[in-house]
Amino acid sequence: MDEDTRYEAVRSRDGRFDGEFFFAVETTGIYCRPSCPAVTPKRHNVRFFPTAAAAQGSGFRACRRCRPDAVPGSAEWNVRADAVGRAVRLIADGVVDREGVAGLAARLGYSARQVQRQLTAELGAGPVALARAQRAHTARVLLQTTDLPVTEIAFASGFASVRQFNDTVREVYASTPTEVRAAAPGGRGAARGRGGHRAAPGAGIPLRLAYRGPYQAAAVFDQLAEEAVSGVEEVSGTPGGRTYRRTLRLPYGTGIVAARERTRPVRTSTGTRPGGWLDARLHLTDPRDLTTAVQRLRRLFDLDADPYAVDERLGADPRLAPLVAARPGLRSPGAVDPLEPAVRALVGRDGAEELVRRCGKVLDAPCGTLTHLFPEPAALAAAEPDGPLGALAAALADGTVRLDPGADRDEAQRALLALPGMDPATVAVLRVRTLGDPDVAPPGADLPDGWRPWRSYAVQHLRVAGELTRTGR
Repeated sequence: MDEDTRYEAVRSRDGRFDGEFFFAVETTGIYCRPSCPAVTPKRHNVRFFPTAAAAQGSGFRACRRCRPDAVPGSAEWNVRADAVGRAVRLIADGVVDREGVAGLAARLGYSARQVQRQLTAELGAGPVALARAQRAHTARVLLQTTDLPVTEIAFASGFASVRQFNDTVREVYASTPTEVRAAAPGGRGAARGRGGHRAAPGAGIPLRLAYRGPYQAAAVFDQLAEEAVSGVEEVSGTPGGRTYRRTLRLPYGTGIVAARERTRPVRTSTGTRPGGWLDARLHLTDPRDLTTAVQRLRRLFDLDADPYAVDERLGADPRLAPLVAARPGLRSPGAVDPLEPAVRALVGRDGAEELVRRCGKVLDAPCGTLTHLFPEPAALAAAEPDGPLGALAAALADGTVRLDPGADRDEAQRALLALPGMDPATVAVLRVRTLGDPDVAPPGADLPDGWRPWRSYAVQHLRVAGELTRTGR
């Protein structure tokens, strides 16, 4: 898009582009999402930025009305397989906060200077600035949804000091942390419940997991229910109002999340705009894991997809057109743990449940039917030393195979196929579910090139319609 086209999107308040770019108004010093309901600024006062971090780096603060830091992520960075796309996914997973820029560069196989140069050229901000913007958003969520002391929130958000935290919040939101907390949506203040009372300490962190365009929640929850591994996951309730709950193994601790099937549209004074959110509640043993947990949930539910681009391409095909019309915005779910889809593919759900009982870590505080974490690769490798599963677990444990958000997809596929007993069908599953590849054709499935680069979504349409099995045949 050129700048004139972007301005037309701003003028029409087009929510399809929320997160794809941001605009700032020089006369007010504020940056917004394209669908901001405020009066449209004059063209000569507007500047455009590819990321919120780039706008912040140029001295603009976030709009309090449209909250541009809360938009879905750009689908481009999740789709792309190059170094920039991989870097953005790793930063979103919290790698810079945990390992620094040097750790990010090492995972990508580049020097820190090369990573800085490539990110700045394409996103208008380097890795530190991108991580800083993400920390600011995490801080706002914690300030407005929990009763954690401000000092704890500073370090839980990834800041190195309280002073750095205070300075960043002031720069990004033009408010002190106390003022941000007092301005919680709905006037609730710091995590206040009904009647002005504070939420119970164990209530968890309420989340709005935003998405763009239409979202077929029923198909996603159907698949999660079909695959759910007892002890680690459960889906309860009736269709249309189901709740998905699961345990999470995270860098600093553990978590339990509950996500509701019912989607909520975004309503404005002019009506309902494209997009909405899933309601979720997250319980963490260490709040430093918030950013990582949210990003993994976004990958699981495929919330950063661009349904407009997918549906436009697939809907032009005669075979897929009626399927797309029936289920616009169908998503291709991912995974929160790279080993889970592989275990289900290799030994089935029953076999996965037996491995959870034998090798999974028991939660310190089980929550109903959720009693275990999914086994770590090292534990599975020790319990299953032979066969494809043992070989994969050992390779993940020693780093021979990488399936993290920043892994090179082609390199990961070559490494997987080199393992004993690993077949192309399982590798295709992992490429879609753990690496987020939008363009995978299962072995034996005759998919036309005209469906590129969205063949993973085409396969999902065919499977939901009953024209393909889960194995792709």
